[in-house]
Amino acid sequence: MKKYFITGMVILLPLAVTIAIIAFIVNFLTLPFIGMVTDFLRNTGIANRGFLFLTPEQLIRYGSQLIIILGIFLFTIILGMIARWFLFKSLISLSDRILHRIPLVNKVYKTTQEIIKTLFVTDKTSFQQVVMVPFPKEGSYVLGLISRESPQTCSDAAGKKLFSVLIPTTPNPTTGFLLMYGEDEIKYLDMKPETAIKYIVSCGVITPEHPVKT
Repeated sequence: MKKYFITGMVILLPLAVTIAIIAFIVNFLTLPFIGMVTDFLRNTGIANRGFLFLTPEQLIRYGSQLIIILGIFLFTIILGMIARWFLFKSLISLSDRILHRIPLVNKVYKTTQEIIKTLFVTDKTSFQQVVMVPFPKEGSYVLGLISRESPQTCSDAAGKKLFSVLIPTTPNPTTGFLLMYGEDEIKYLDMKPETAIKYIVSCGVITPEHPVKT
């Protein structure tokens, strides 16, 4: 009974976390436009009747979200195409300089800009090396992912070179701890990041030596 329950949890938890994250992103993106689109669909009478198990109200809401998501997707593609043009690049550079000069706004803008560039543009090797580090005390170890070298001021304060290591939590690896370790404290592992994440999400049930049985 216990092993069946654990197997069920391994199947359901990733699915539940994925659905929750997708639902949050969809609601976050569509919330500013949902009222306008739902009013348009009601006025046009496109969705006056339900469909299958959906009521007219549900059909209008979900249809509105789908339209908004598609609109944002197309707008992003078009914006990316325009961004390659020289004039638009100049405008982006000008607006970037303006935003960097506005108090308070520049703090949020700079931080967000640096995070996006780090994750998607500048450093493709981030979070690719799986390591084992002591946590929460000496003698206990957890799996982590090296993001990059720690800030120089931190290394100077510690008197040695430090590395920033992300420690994902289980069973939800989207949260975790960011810790700094000296190279002598880090044990490098021959393990793929996706394998490490599977191990963490499954609470240690799925390992490279014992893959999940189908």
